[in-house]
Parts: sequence; C-alpha cells; structure tokens
Amino acid sequence: MTSAGTNPAGDADLEQAPARRSDATRAAILDAARRRFAEDGFRKATIRAIAADAGIDPSMVMRYYGSKDGLFAAAVDVQLGLADIVAGEPDSLGERMVHRFVQLWEEPPSSEILLILLRSSVTDDAVTDRVREIFAHQVMPAVLSVGDPADAPRRAGLIVTQMLGIALCRYVLRIPPVVALTLDQLVAEVGPTVQRYLSSSPAR
Repeated sequence: MTSAGTNPAGDADLEQAPARRSDATRAAILDAARRRFAEDGFRKATIRAIAADAGIDPSMVMRYYGSKDGLFAAAVDVQLGLADIVAGEPDSLGERMVHRFVQLWEEPPSSEILLILLRSSVTDDAVTDRVREIFAHQVMPAVLSVGDPADAPRRAGLIVTQMLGIALCRYVLRIPPVVALTLDQLVAEVGPTVQRYLSSSPAR
C-alpha cells in the first residue's frame, strides 16, 4: 500500500526521463559526427561543428565522448558479424562472407560507417589503424575456423583485398558494371574467389 500523494509509476517515469534524454543526445551526436566525418574527414571535422550540427553545446560532446578520438571510435564502431556465419558448411563460407559484407555496405548505419572508414583511411593514419583493428579482430576469427591457423594472417589479408576492392569499386568509384550487379550476382562471382583464399596454401 502506498502513502497518499505518491505515484510510483510517475516516479519511475521521472527517473527514466533523464536516461532517455541522454540516449537521445548520444544518438544525435553520433548521427552528426558520422555526417561530418563523411563530409570533412577525421582531421578537418571539429567538435564545434559536430555539436552545431547536433544542436547542442560542444561541452556536451566532450562530456559523453571525452575527445574527438573517442567520438570517432564510437561513431565508426561497426560489427561485421562474421562470427555469426561461421557455423555451416566450410565449403560455402566464402559465399556467406561476401553476402554478409555486401549487406553491411547496403544497410545503414553500417553503410555510412564503412564509407567513412574507407574514404578517410586513405589520407589519415589514425583511421587506417582503426580499419586494421576492425579487420584483424573480426575477419581473423572467421578465417581461423578453416585451414591452417599459422597461415590465417595471409589468407585473411587476401580476403580483405577482395572485400575492400568490391567496396571501393561499388560504393566509392561507383563503376557502372559493378554497381549493376545484384547481391546474388556478387556472391556468385566473388564467393568462389574468397573461398579459394580460405582454403589456399602459401605459394612455393
């Protein structure tokens, strides 16, 4: 039994309201940061410009993310989800990897994040390190699931060249024949190549 004048449900709503505002502010900052990083690159983008885009004070950006480096890391945090596709026939893992990777490039917010990383990594060492980290931590486990573990770095590197080559030609350079391919066509064309890398041995 509650005392007169109290409203437990209302109190709970009041407690949750700041958390909801905090989540909304974080989301607005990340959305603004992704747009600004995509347009200006990591070096030229400023906390002040990002805050203005989000309609908040720059101190709020620093409060939530600490620095531009911290904000960038949060804005480009992407999960490739390759661990989810390892289960299944090893002989079709290459096709599943291509399917998953292209899907990420076609669906927001991962499409925006990957585009920022690809464009910025060409000119910014800090972004290059971030790309290396993502692929080292997320592609390598999938490659380790097949073949010789000692040879996994070579095979993973070759797979990354294929994946990033598709991304560059389809989403940055927008080469018409590559853009015109459907997801199923890309999987059919590129999947066997990735599968060959997965099962290959070092050249002698």
